[in-house]
Amino acid sequence: MAEENPGTLNFNVADYDENTIRTLRWNEHIRLRPGMYIGKLGDGASQDDGIYVLLKEVIDNSIDEFVMGNGKSIEVTLKENTVTVRDYGRGIPLGKVVECVSEMNTGAKYDSKTFKKSVGLNGVGTKAVNALSSSFTVESVREGKKKYAEFAKGVLIKEELVACNDRNGTKITFVPDPEMFGNYHFIEEYIESMLWNYAYLNHGLSIHYNKTRIKSENGLKDLLENNMDGNPLYPIVHIVDEDLEYAFTHVDKQYGEEYYSFVNGQHTTQGGTHQGAFRESFAKTVKEFYKKDYDTGDIRTGLIAAVSIKIIEPVFESQTKTKLGSVYMDNSEETKRTGNDNRETVRNYIAASIKKNIDNYLHINADVAEAMQRKIIDNEKERKSVEDIKKIRRESAKKVNLHNRKLRDCRVHYDSNHELKLQTTLFITEGDSATGSITKSRDANTQAVFSLRGKPLNSYGLSQKIVYENEEFNLLQAALNADANLENLRYNNIVIATDADVDGMHIRMLLLTFFLQFFPEIVKAGHLYILQTPLFRVRNKKETHYCYTEEERVDAIKKIGGKPEITRFKGLGEISPDEFKVFIGANMRLDPVLMKKDQGIRETLEFYMGKNTPERQGFIMENLRTDIDVD
Repeated sequence: MAEENPGTLNFNVADYDENTIRTLRWNEHIRLRPGMYIGKLGDGASQDDGIYVLLKEVIDNSIDEFVMGNGKSIEVTLKENTVTVRDYGRGIPLGKVVECVSEMNTGAKYDSKTFKKSVGLNGVGTKAVNALSSSFTVESVREGKKKYAEFAKGVLIKEELVACNDRNGTKITFVPDPEMFGNYHFIEEYIESMLWNYAYLNHGLSIHYNKTRIKSENGLKDLLENNMDGNPLYPIVHIVDEDLEYAFTHVDKQYGEEYYSFVNGQHTTQGGTHQGAFRESFAKTVKEFYKKDYDTGDIRTGLIAAVSIKIIEPVFESQTKTKLGSVYMDNSEETKRTGNDNRETVRNYIAASIKKNIDNYLHINADVAEAMQRKIIDNEKERKSVEDIKKIRRESAKKVNLHNRKLRDCRVHYDSNHELKLQTTLFITEGDSATGSITKSRDANTQAVFSLRGKPLNSYGLSQKIVYENEEFNLLQAALNADANLENLRYNNIVIATDADVDGMHIRMLLLTFFLQFFPEIVKAGHLYILQTPLFRVRNKKETHYCYTEEERVDAIKKIGGKPEITRFKGLGEISPDEFKVFIGANMRLDPVLMKKDQGIRETLEFYMGKNTPERQGFIMENLRTDIDVD
């Protein structure tokens, strides 16, 4: 008898027959593979979590109506976990309302004449919202009639057509399904930021969010003014050039460069071909203007810019549309067939605009040209002052992965396309016991641990050179691969994991100071978090409750009854690795580090980390808690 080939996989034929073939309904497939449609699920702590993608998908349709000249206002309401979006566009054609929200590959955006430069082109968005919502209703009003349809998890419950006197438009109300998203919560700062971006990109649009009116008169210029930290070294340069709009300035005392990029109104948080073209063309134009071969890093350090481009049928690298992949300005099938070799590229289109407009602007505005050149020269001096330190850092980067006492790295950072995996996480912790607990509990494929040795340096007010010379921060920067921009950042989630005592809070503040001062773009891009760990464990022989607040502890005692065992966790090292798996797994609780719209980084650092002013003393006294009962 011939020997069986050890490299051959043997299947039991009985396990593969007609009964094993399954056809999924459209909503079943979305619920089974939600990542294909909305990226990650999440609980709302991250601004790219699925619940915000659901909201964006609905608003995108309303924005497309506005862009086509239909309706000047959109109303967005959030009440608990119920979201409502009402626009005053044309309304969905009444005979196709149900199909448009429940049949895949159904919509008007396949016709580029109707939606010439729309974000959504695949007819998927509202279907994903419908399938992933425990409750979903759509109302379309056209010419005195209203079509109403109600769904649950994508299944049609009710539909009706009635006469009405309402204004034309579409109203969608949905509740994200807890079965899919768990114990989720919306963070209003994320929603407000999203809505402001829509307003910046759509002049004349009014968005009413709960009781707030959001409107921009000056587009991307307003965006920079409202998001800039520090003082601009020259007035914001704002250019509108057909399908391209951009604004920029340099900011004093800012390290790195900061970008806000958009395609057809979609915030491309991971950049793409348009952002790359802007960065490259800006540096090249500046070099040619000054007739000096300045280092590109010196040109762009301290630069804050916003770029918006409109493309026919843009190509994104995923359904969540966070990174533009388009090479050409026009990706329609008709254009591909008739003029493939003559299509204009995104890169050339942006380069031509920047060469013409920025060169002209600098020639006309000598004061701006002088201020920009002074900034470049200052950047050059500082870069040279830390070059030796950076050489040490590069050597550190080579050995940091081998330095087991500092970094326990994860196995996977990128997918097959070398794109940063959304779930890759670095925990920054302090002390051998806490580090040991997290290291034993983590998912070694996607979770890494960086161990601090005692309290880090207070970097407030220090120069970049001094911070580079600090071994702790030098190794941390090497582990993060944090540089002048975020394109090479090795972890999407950077989580500060310290004890909930005074020392732990102090370490947390010192780390926040470091990130806010030297890498504010990491914070603004939503990469920095605080790990929530339970303060109490309440249990008896039958059940165990982990409590993150005093209120949860009281509720747990009431649920269990009797005299349960209550443990107060004073440090991360007191939590066993088996228990820790619960707190850094699928149900991990993260608090995002957010900067509010009216809260500047510099003022915040001065208040918390500057001189001990009477104002800060008063704040501490007002917020000091002495009412926690741990008995």
